[in-house]
Amino acid sequence: MTAYFCNLEGTRIPRALMIRDFSSKTMQNPMIEVKLFAGTQSQYLAEKIADFYGQKLGDVQVNRFSDGEMQPVINESVRGSYSFFIQSTFSPMENLMELLLMIDAAKRASAGYITAVIPYFGYARQDRKDKPRVPISAKLVASLLEAAGVDRIMTMDLHADQIQGFFNVPVDHLKSEAIYVPYLQEQDLTNAIFASPDVGGVKRARMYAQHFGKELVICDKQRKRANEIASMTVIGEVSGADVILVDDLVDTAGTLCKAAEAILEKGANSVRALCTHPVLSGKAYENIENSMLDELIVSDTIPLRQASPKIKVLSTAKLFARAIRNTHEHRSISALFVGG
Repeated sequence: MTAYFCNLEGTRIPRALMIRDFSSKTMQNPMIEVKLFAGTQSQYLAEKIADFYGQKLGDVQVNRFSDGEMQPVINESVRGSYSFFIQSTFSPMENLMELLLMIDAAKRASAGYITAVIPYFGYARQDRKDKPRVPISAKLVASLLEAAGVDRIMTMDLHADQIQGFFNVPVDHLKSEAIYVPYLQEQDLTNAIFASPDVGGVKRARMYAQHFGKELVICDKQRKRANEIASMTVIGEVSGADVILVDDLVDTAGTLCKAAEAILEKGANSVRALCTHPVLSGKAYENIENSMLDELIVSDTIPLRQASPKIKVLSTAKLFARAIRNTHEHRSISALFVGG
């Protein structure tokens, strides 16, 4: 049975149409209030985003029961607002759970439009079933976010672009090239060559090579098991070059260190690396310190656990602030891409 509303003239309008129309008008109004909230582990980045955006972070309090169970409480009204929740979902798993609970709280408090800003999207490496009886974890995380009530996802440098297809809501997939290209333009790239540390990252490295009009080489790695490299082969000529490795994330740094060693053995002058997400687990810091890398340039999507003279951090805060503003004002996100 169809439910109806009556407007001021007494005309009956189907309830579903009325709700759809209200939602559409709400989303098209740039005067609707924007609320920015931070998860516990991304507070450092959210504060910088809020500064660039020009407003303070919203008040969220995370209560904990004695057994560690979380209960986020939003201490201000979000009714009808554009609510942005900023939280990278790196380890531990609590970061993802906290984000889901904040989204659920906002949904139940009648937020108008909820966006999860996830600078680093955890579990993105598990994007396919590459052997029997394993989960497609990236898809499961996407389903959890939608079940919690998210209307939009904003993230950066997914491990695989096709993860966007796991969502049934819009995904704003920002690219770190927007911060790395300006940085590289200030460097001496006379003898530069760009390289991918594995076959899967060729597309990413090729973008830099084409943008700067440089050559591209590929490092073909063979693994014994996860996080352990058996061998590394360099495909391409690197003799006398300053090589820049490009990857989306660095975990134990085993691949980068092996690639740098193999490239220098082929006659390169120097090797440095660009990696968006500094996961840096296990002996990563020790591996980098003892490696032949001159420099590792990362972003602040994940906080560093310790300082290192070889690691330079570039901030993503301004890029995310601009993307949030463009979303609110219904302007293009692709305008923020290199060449966009």
